[in-house]
Amino acid sequence: MKLAVAGALGISGSGLAANAAKKDDAKFKPAADRDGPRWRTGIEGQRIADLGDGRFLNPVLSGDYPDPSVLKDGDDYYMTHSSFDSAPGLLIWHSRDLVNWRPLGPALAKPLGTVFAVDIAKHDGRYFIYIPFMKAPWSTDLPSFANTFVIHAPSMEGPWSDPIDLKVGGLIDPGHVVGEDGHRYLFFNDGKRVRLTADGLATDGPVETAYQAWRYPDDWITEAYSPEGPKLFRRGDYFYLVNAVGGTSGPATGHMIVAARSRSIHGPWENCPHNPIQRTHSRQEMWWSRGHATCVEGPGGQWYMVYHGYENGYHTLGRQTLVEPIEWTPDGWFRATGGDLSEPLRKPRGPAQPHGMAHSDSFHTDRLGTLWNLYGSAPAETARIAIGDGALTLKAKGKGPSDGVVLTQQVGDRSYEVSVELELTDKTSGGLLLFFDDRLFLGMGIDGHRMTTWRGGKASYWPEPAPPARRIFMRITNQEQVVTFYYSLDGKNWTRHGVRSEVTGYNANTVDNLLSLRPALYAAGEGEVLFRNFTYRALA
Repeated sequence: MKLAVAGALGISGSGLAANAAKKDDAKFKPAADRDGPRWRTGIEGQRIADLGDGRFLNPVLSGDYPDPSVLKDGDDYYMTHSSFDSAPGLLIWHSRDLVNWRPLGPALAKPLGTVFAVDIAKHDGRYFIYIPFMKAPWSTDLPSFANTFVIHAPSMEGPWSDPIDLKVGGLIDPGHVVGEDGHRYLFFNDGKRVRLTADGLATDGPVETAYQAWRYPDDWITEAYSPEGPKLFRRGDYFYLVNAVGGTSGPATGHMIVAARSRSIHGPWENCPHNPIQRTHSRQEMWWSRGHATCVEGPGGQWYMVYHGYENGYHTLGRQTLVEPIEWTPDGWFRATGGDLSEPLRKPRGPAQPHGMAHSDSFHTDRLGTLWNLYGSAPAETARIAIGDGALTLKAKGKGPSDGVVLTQQVGDRSYEVSVELELTDKTSGGLLLFFDDRLFLGMGIDGHRMTTWRGGKASYWPEPAPPARRIFMRITNQEQVVTFYYSLDGKNWTRHGVRSEVTGYNANTVDNLLSLRPALYAAGEGEVLFRNFTYRALA
């Protein structure tokens, strides 16, 4: 997706398919699979980073939580991520130690388009999120392929305003900063900048070129130059500008973190002499395509970078949130000290809190925007969803998962099992999926007459001989990228589907879309589909 934007910006590049690491590959076995500690488990057996002994093992947020933007607010830390085609969007997370995070809720009730990397800021006691909305098929009112808006609130828990158009087109990845002149600025990809009004709700001047990101040697293997994700902060006598270059996906060694500094927000900007600050050097490393960092002072004064990366062999999980310590050098630069992140690191000093959330749902309370998200739909489409009294009701549309109503949730375990009971009304079809996007998914669906097997984003040739039913139980297991379907008429006696699937290819490098393979429910046709008792558990 970002490469499509890069193309529009005149940046060339191509994604390369990533090969999953073989389980028995002697050159690569994550520390948790060798003789080091494994991840601890939390709710529903989900893996968690905090090892409980003063150390942590990345990722701190497992699953597709890319482009992290982190705000330090006293002893509290808040974080959100690119939410792309999810509605509601921009789930806010809270932490006291940068390792254990709990969800607060979504900040963006009605996305106006596809949400790319944002920036959180606090100014004069008020909170702001600067958002690039990309033009989507359903967002016909947006004038440009990329459009910068802002929302604001008195608290990170809201209530958040409706999006306000800053009327900046064609740029992505805004980064907020207050200069030594007291003025507020947004920096963007490709070295651009604009001054904001004092209230931060409008621009106060033209877009201009402000800096040139560091350029790596031409013979390095990357996806594209693609300078993006500027994050700025002030420490001592300097402003620091941290960029991502090298492309977002593609080759393992592409994405990287680079830095520059200046005594003035107006430059000149001096590139760090030991750029890149961090980069994946080999396909054998545990984390690929590491980049898009926010630098933040952690508890006790230790500094960290929070960024994203792909887990080697598990690109299907998307870009996961990673935390790495940094150290300040006598000459005023900073270095990464976490190595390849395959080994445990010393946990920040802050107080721990319960981490994560349950992925199972009895549908007695509305968890839309926190657990569930509507995929690729206009804001008004949320009216198709009703949750309560132990049922999720989806008002159907379209002919199948590619154009129907699809509700997804993020997961971050290498192996897991999901199940649900569903019931059809009228001329509908519905089912349980593992969904990447409207072009790539797999799963099961019923229409009251037969079962349809979905594979590779289309109906499979395989006619599963399931009995005709309007009420059925479905289960999907994903065991280290091998997916098996099951179905049952009573929820007790299960039949294993006749076909299994291997899904390592369901990733961003296959279809050029920066998402993840995640559990989903869908409804198509005319009428409604009722879902009950969705369950999730991580598998050993």
